Amino acid sequence: MKPYYEDEQTTIYNGDCREILQALPDDSVDAVVSDPPYGLAFMGKRWDYDVPGVEVWQECLRVLKPGGHLLAFAGTRTQHRMATAIEDAGFEIRDMIAWVYGSGFPKSLDVSKAIDKVNGEAGRLYKFTEWMRSTGLTARQIDEATGTNMGGHYLTAKSQPAIPTAALWLKLRPLCGDVPAWIDELVQRIEAEREVVGRGSSAISTRKELRHDRGTVWGANSSQFDITAPATEAAKQWQGWGTALKPALEPITVARKPLTGTVAENVLQHGTGGLNVDGCRVEAEERPLIQNAGKPDPRGEGFSGKFGSAAAGITTLGRWPANLIHDGSDEVVGLFPSEDGEKSEARFFYTAKADKTDRGHGNNHPTVKPQALMRYLVRLVCPPGGVVLDPFGGSGTTAAAARLEQCRSILCELSAEYCDIAVERLRQRVLF
Repeated sequence: MKPYYEDEQTTIYNGDCREILQALPDDSVDAVVSDPPYGLAFMGKRWDYDVPGVEVWQECLRVLKPGGHLLAFAGTRTQHRMATAIEDAGFEIRDMIAWVYGSGFPKSLDVSKAIDKVNGEAGRLYKFTEWMRSTGLTARQIDEATGTNMGGHYLTAKSQPAIPTAALWLKLRPLCGDVPAWIDELVQRIEAEREVVGRGSSAISTRKELRHDRGTVWGANSSQFDITAPATEAAKQWQGWGTALKPALEPITVARKPLTGTVAENVLQHGTGGLNVDGCRVEAEERPLIQNAGKPDPRGEGFSGKFGSAAAGITTLGRWPANLIHDGSDEVVGLFPSEDGEKSEARFFYTAKADKTDRGHGNNHPTVKPQALMRYLVRLVCPPGGVVLDPFGGSGTTAAAARLEQCRSILCELSAEYCDIAVERLRQRVLF
């Protein structure tokens, strides 16, 4: 297959990765670092309706050198499906890295408001949809009459039932034949009216760009909304209840292709099998690393000399890389305790979420990962000069990260639009 774009360090293919990978030779890449679809139908995107299946990861296993590592992001709700597919393909699951951040927004249904929308009456939506089905109208006929895509909701018996607004009912009613009075009543009292009792904000506090207004700290891009009081007795009972937690982490599956022999033999033969620990150490803060210089480590696992404690994973090079990465936001940093005046979050690698500069001009991809994060992950699993594969290339962050780490990269991307964005990012040389 002809590449969509190619230079000395980067090759981008436009198409289905399952087909593209079949053309790559066995044992030809050193690492796989990717942000695949999470299977959450994010923003209604068709490419995110399921996690990649076993066949994708089988091809990644084939082209990966023995001992090569795979790092794959996932959603918290679908991590189990992603990791199982990777394991079923033949990989060894080695660990999971948690990328923790403070800027996630909860996608939760307000139970109290939902109750008021049905006037506190259980089953009233289903009463309407059951009657609508008796009219014989199809979803297409309803959509054409109302100028909406709500036909299926007005007819459904299982999920997301709905009653039309009074305005839409005026368009739909003439098609329904004889309409009982109780149906008109359902439409007229479609939801209880809630009293506005205040104003709220969706602001997210960060270390950057805060503004102060009458003693309140607002995020730079905050928006305000009405705070309403429950109208029905049932809604009052369920005030403060929701359906989801605030998202604050994304798991990254750490997997490895089975070794050929021992780790030492595999590394010598293929140049893969280990993690770049020293290259990914976290810089220590100002406090002394060594508390008992010159004394043997009491656990016998290392020696606390001028190079630090091997047992504690601390040397003058910095702290041992952990399976936790955070974004440095006040919300996340506040969760870490202070030890001897030092915030313990300093023990972990951190990088903020991707901003406009990080994305590059014109990048509208909805799930761009920060370049510093991808660069850290590439450095962790791929030796300089090695080849990184990303079967779900998106807007090219892995390619940009690989360039910064003096690695070559191969990207597969189904969308030509995102391929164009990736190529433009490379041409802009953002943060290079």
